[in-house]
This record gives sequence, C-alpha cells and structure tokens, in this order.
Amino acid sequence: MRTNPGTSLWISRERFRGLVVEALDGIPQRIHASIANVEVVVEDEPGKELVADLGYDPGADSLFGLYQGVPLDERGGGVPTLPDRIVIYYLPLIDAHRDEYHLRREVRRTVIHELGHYFGFDDHHLRGRGF
Repeated sequence: MRTNPGTSLWISRERFRGLVVEALDGIPQRIHASIANVEVVVEDEPGKELVADLGYDPGADSLFGLYQGVPLDERGGGVPTLPDRIVIYYLPLIDAHRDEYHLRREVRRTVIHELGHYFGFDDHHLRGRGF
C-alpha cells in the first residue's frame, strides 16, 4: 500500500535504518535507561488490513510507525511479558519526505511518538507535544 507507488527508492533501506539508529541514540540517557525489552524494527509498510483495523482509510492513510505491546503503566507486577515492538515503516516515510533532512526529522519524531506509547501516552497527548 504505497502512498505514492511510482516513487523511486531514493534512500537505501540500510541508510534508513541508520536514521532510525540515530533517532534512538539521540534519546536522553535518563529516558533510554528506562526502556527495557523493546525491539525496534524497520518494515516496508503496514498492510491494508492493519491500517483499517486501526480506524484509518487504507486507500488514503498510512502509518509511519506502530507500537505493539503493553504500555508500562498498564503492566501488572512481576508477570513476564513478550518483548514490546516498535515498527518504523520505510516506504510511507520515504514517500512523504523527499530529502534526508526532513526524513531524519520525521523518523526521529516517529520513534519518539512510538516510544511515548511504550511509556503509556496516548495519541492526543503525544500530538499535543509535537510527536
């Protein structure tokens, strides 16, 4: 479900992954130290069914990232959980941003937004703070 199927892949997946790593490395240490058991992955794009399940129009909307897991503020004491997962979507991000400067900014914003969900913040709270 490419937002712009004719767009060329102007940045390699390897370089894109590097931007995700830069975004993670840029998180302040005091916050970084609070993150545990979270896998951050890069995938090409979300499926149409996933986009629809989240309440978006698969023909018009897409996702830049997705948090999958149980937010910290909802966890019970001592019960082991599977690793949480943050997915950053390569194709929607490169379709929407045509230069590395703006792509880097949006990758950082997306990583922080999804980490916000890990800490228990909802979309309204995160968007109100620019994420």
